Amino acid sequence: MRPLFWTAFWIFLIDQLSKYYVLHWLKLDQIRYIDVAAPFLTFRMAWNRGVNFGLGAGYDMRWALIGVALAISIGVIAWLWKAGGTRNMMIAAGLLVGGAMGNIVDRVMYGAVADFLNMSCCGIDNPYAFNVADISIFAGAIGLAFLSDSGGSKPSKKSRTKRS
Repeated sequence: MRPLFWTAFWIFLIDQLSKYYVLHWLKLDQIRYIDVAAPFLTFRMAWNRGVNFGLGAGYDMRWALIGVALAISIGVIAWLWKAGGTRNMMIAAGLLVGGAMGNIVDRVMYGAVADFLNMSCCGIDNPYAFNVADISIFAGAIGLAFLSDSGGSKPSKKSRTKRS
């Protein structure tokens, strides 16, 4: 479980430091837009009150989304605690949990998630912004989906010895 918690810690820290930097040092919430390496990377301020791509942003879902993120995080930790998992599964879970915690802090502090990374390419203007936590949640969920075995938990020691 140690890789899960260390990964979650570092992702949470990187996410919160990056948001602090763009909000309080660069004042992105006031200037709204910074070309970093246009058009491939720009900082474009967006306050996401909904879920992915701002879905549901017109509704007051702040506390419901905090509850869902906490429930999923606790569920993933409990699942891996009980079933076990490889080091890579623990790291994937840490990505997911650390990102979820970063977005929870935003919702508690600001009432919305601070999104600021925007990437466009090849004449396509991407209107959406995201953050380090979003990348981590996505990578962690994909990692858990592909790294977990379809049978559920590891075979018990007793069942492994009967095969011999």
